[in-house]
Amino acid sequence: MTANTTAKLDLSLSGPDLTAALVDIESVSGNEGPIADAVEAALSSYPHLAVSRHGHTVVARTDLGRAERIVVAGHLDTVPVNRNLPSRRTEGTVHGLGSCDMKGGVAIALRLAASLTEPNRDLTYIFYDCEEVEAERNGLGRLAIERPDLLEGTFAVVMEPSNAVVEAGCQGSVRVDVIVPGQRAHSARWWMGVNAIHDAGDVLARLASYEPRRVPIDGLEYREGMNAVGISGGVAGNVLPDECRVSVNYRFAPNRSEDEALQHLRELFDGYDVEVTDSSPGALPGLTRPAAADFVIAVGGQVEPKFGWTDVARFSALGTPAVNYGPGDPQLAHTQAEYVPEEDIESVERNLRAWLA
Repeated sequence: MTANTTAKLDLSLSGPDLTAALVDIESVSGNEGPIADAVEAALSSYPHLAVSRHGHTVVARTDLGRAERIVVAGHLDTVPVNRNLPSRRTEGTVHGLGSCDMKGGVAIALRLAASLTEPNRDLTYIFYDCEEVEAERNGLGRLAIERPDLLEGTFAVVMEPSNAVVEAGCQGSVRVDVIVPGQRAHSARWWMGVNAIHDAGDVLARLASYEPRRVPIDGLEYREGMNAVGISGGVAGNVLPDECRVSVNYRFAPNRSEDEALQHLRELFDGYDVEVTDSSPGALPGLTRPAAADFVIAVGGQVEPKFGWTDVARFSALGTPAVNYGPGDPQLAHTQAEYVPEEDIESVERNLRAWLA
């Protein structure tokens, strides 16, 4: 059985049923066209919403003249399929690709958009593409450049999985290639050259002995991480390689800037060329901001630090306080067996609806 690529979405479905319907529209990064079509068509039937399309990003807004505007954002894409389509249901859970990250959250946002015709604040809903790939392709990032006015608000909620509690801020992320030089030679006369792959052991040893920081910020502890995530090198089966690249991902606490994070990497790998392949800033918790503090109280008061990068950082850079708040366990994100509890979907929607209705 294959995923549904021509679906129509019924936004009157329950949160769990709508989550399953969204899972069944395959939307691996770069293939969000069908799901964006379905979202746009579903939202366009509601007269209280002004709907616009920006590539494969869909924006729906109320314009009621309220004193505040809240932005609710969720990404439509998933990581690649891993024998986890179509959706399936077990008692109390929805299983399948993207169920946790983050179609459960998207389902909640769609249901709110359809049913909150007279919210107590104006609302902007953003359903965007390419969050799971390199930052330059991110649909919310494109919107921030091309239409920053659509991201403006008093406060933003990013519907990332967070175990149905608030996860504040996010880590920054830098990926670099540490380049180990060598000298080519015939492998039968290896002493005439320098094997770059062998010499990469020094880079790996520095990583293995590295002790990442634990950083307290606003009462939350952010754990950093420094890991090799790939290694490449080699010319042919009978040639010593003259270059080896060790790809390193550094997840840094949000009190460190991108420039400071890169400087730290250059110091750690002193003696080697370090080439940046991707970089995104972190976001401070910002829990002292009135809008954030009020939201935390409204949804139960529990707050945890966010491990990983999310688009909270984009809102933070624009001066809009934002938090992660969505159904599902973030540790299940990107796994073959990901699922989302129906109870999480229902409780997050219930809290948001009470806050906004």
